[in-house]
Amino acid sequence: MNWDDARVFLAVCRESTLRGAARVLNVDQATVGRRITALEKSLGATLFLRTSEGYALTAVGEAAHRSVEKMEHSALELERQIQGLDDRLTGTVRVSTTDSLAIDFLIPAIARLHELHPDVRVQLDASTQILSLAKREADIAVRNTRPDNPDLIARRIARWPTGLFASKAYVDANGEPEPGSAFAGHDLVVYQPYLQSKRDLNLVGEPISRGRIVASLGSSLLMRRSIAAGIGVGEIPVYMGERDGLVRLWRQRTRPQPYEVWLVTHADLRHTARVRAVIEQIVEVFASENE
Repeated sequence: MNWDDARVFLAVCRESTLRGAARVLNVDQATVGRRITALEKSLGATLFLRTSEGYALTAVGEAAHRSVEKMEHSALELERQIQGLDDRLTGTVRVSTTDSLAIDFLIPAIARLHELHPDVRVQLDASTQILSLAKREADIAVRNTRPDNPDLIARRIARWPTGLFASKAYVDANGEPEPGSAFAGHDLVVYQPYLQSKRDLNLVGEPISRGRIVASLGSSLLMRRSIAAGIGVGEIPVYMGERDGLVRLWRQRTRPQPYEVWLVTHADLRHTARVRAVIEQIVEVFASENE
């Protein structure tokens, strides 16, 4: 099995459908189907069962999957090592981050980078999905969690307390919630993944059992915009709330765990000139904004 066939095989394994694999590979669905059929014919084995729910691996396919993943690991490792020796300030650097951090920090960093190194292009992905640096889905990640992969190099570039905020319009119309009231009589906006965690829900240590959740949001930017729109009271990093001109409530209270921002890259890429140039600008923007 050559590497091109292996990539098609892995895409179908991971997506379970020809359409999904075609989207990942940026080819048409018919091409993926033909490649899988040709691969099975060349191996003389059935790798997938075609079911109503998609493509499922056979026992032979599962054995092939394990071997092909090792092939992928070796290919990606070779690619990273070669790129790690690249001292040219040209080419594309893929950066993964959140929408809030992209707007506040990454876009200004890209602007500064473009002035210094116009031949370095940045492909910016801003979503809640965490892309894999080990699989070369991204070259740099700027996230609020530190990875535990020993092959990744992580550097903390920000650490902010998290506080309670509302818009001035909301406070003028509804007043401030009383500490100890569990937000009785107040509207709340909450971070959706936190709501789904099924923990005892609270905002800066205050139970929300008597408040009314009027919106649950899937990203920090949506949280910020919802609070600014006067929809309700919410918990966001103090830096972001103050940047947006929101009213901070209960200033003495913060969430026990601060909001940390980590810059992460793969050890094999840390000396690549274009990756290093992007990292330098990201670090400088965070440093200047937090002075």
